[in-house]
Amino acid sequence: MGLFIRKVRTASGATAVQIASKQYGVQKIVEHIGSAHTPEDLEFLLEVARTKIQAGQLAFDLDRLAPQKVTATPEIVGSQARLLWDVLEHAYREVGFDSVGTDSFKRLVLARIIEPTSKADTIRVLAEIGVKSPSLRTIWRTLARCVEEDWRSQLADAALRKVTAAGALQVVMYDVTTLYFEAEHEDALRKVGMSKERRVDPQILVGLLVDQVGFPLEVHAFEGNRGETTTLLPVLNGFRKRYGNSDVVVVADAGMLSASNLNALEDAGFDFIVASRTGSAPKDLAEHYESVGNLFEDGQIIETIRPMGKGAYRRDRRVVWQYSRKREKRDNVTLNKQIDRAEQIAGGQRAPKKDRFVTLGERGTRPGVNWAVVEKARSYLGLKGYVTSISTDKLTGAEVVAAYHDLFRVEASFRMAKSDFKARPMFHHERDSIEAHLTIVFAALAVTRHVTEKSDYSIKRIVRALRPVRDAVISLRGQRITATTPLEGEAADIAEKLLPNAAH
Repeated sequence: MGLFIRKVRTASGATAVQIASKQYGVQKIVEHIGSAHTPEDLEFLLEVARTKIQAGQLAFDLDRLAPQKVTATPEIVGSQARLLWDVLEHAYREVGFDSVGTDSFKRLVLARIIEPTSKADTIRVLAEIGVKSPSLRTIWRTLARCVEEDWRSQLADAALRKVTAAGALQVVMYDVTTLYFEAEHEDALRKVGMSKERRVDPQILVGLLVDQVGFPLEVHAFEGNRGETTTLLPVLNGFRKRYGNSDVVVVADAGMLSASNLNALEDAGFDFIVASRTGSAPKDLAEHYESVGNLFEDGQIIETIRPMGKGAYRRDRRVVWQYSRKREKRDNVTLNKQIDRAEQIAGGQRAPKKDRFVTLGERGTRPGVNWAVVEKARSYLGLKGYVTSISTDKLTGAEVVAAYHDLFRVEASFRMAKSDFKARPMFHHERDSIEAHLTIVFAALAVTRHVTEKSDYSIKRIVRALRPVRDAVISLRGQRITATTPLEGEAADIAEKLLPNAAH
């Protein structure tokens, strides 16, 4: 039976290095060494495999076969991406999560930052970086305890302590996204509802509350067929109960804009800044259009009052409009693309869908382009409106605009959660397992926001730079020696920023 080194491409794009044997034409994996994500990492793992295969062999002077010429072969018995793990563990402690849950939970969270994958495959991720992994049974028990003992609330308490350590919160931002499931049937949580991706699969709504720099404060799961606007007030009321202070401004996008929703926010004691639908500009700015048309100066701010709601529910709302020349150029590109699609539909080159500016007409007639609507849209290019309950003596129009612009940080957090951490729980079906999954994603997102803000590096660059930095454990004549890879370039800079007092 001969041993040989086997290289296999993994689903994540890495190269797995294994020691295999072959006997009677049948290959068998003897030991999995690890998976390489860079050429340097691959060469290191190949050297580990070669050393393991040769371990225990003796080197002889074949001319004399003298015993004193026999030398011991150093054997690499293990390796660890210690620096990467130390950085993430340190951040986990700085955020305040070390007092929540168990060590197994922490390993699930940090492994998800390194390489998002299934819970079962987390064992491989931890093994590859040289960190002891909990067993699969322990993982399932950890997920169950996460829900039973409500670790998410404890994590949210820790997150709140972190962001309020330097002073009271001034602004919180809220947004909602959908996570869909490739499932045939709905259940109590996964429902078919309005989908931003125009899917008809069962989905859930996920609401994320963050502070002004995008650090996550809370995450909530709602039924997939629930209206987005109905999620805002329950989240804010729960947050106020946790925080004990309602003197914060709530910032949300136009999806939360409804007269009843804003009334409920105001009645609950919350101030708000909510984006206005741009189509309201001609009506809100009628006086401006009548006097100077659609001419605006770059950065110009115009304030109006808009009545919202009917009857006893009517309230006059302050609306702040701002024109940006840069935004107009961007809006114009989008508008021209929409016109092109509408013209292709009218010309029969594309099948009609829910495209803007398309008029279907009566049955038997061809679709057309609604040029009146096109010209109306051109009249408010570059404009953005904001509805707020805050009076002018508290915030100027420019300050209202500036406060809302930070909402992109919520969107960035959602993008991070859905891409880097694969928040969509494809293989979770029961509500408890979905909730546990979102708790892990929430904790991973918080740790990630912390290290990225502190280092100015994206999490992908941090992992890519630190994962190949390995400590090798070498055994020689019964003694074990740890050999550390010298730091240089990005790895040295990241280590200096995130572990300034550690020896590397």
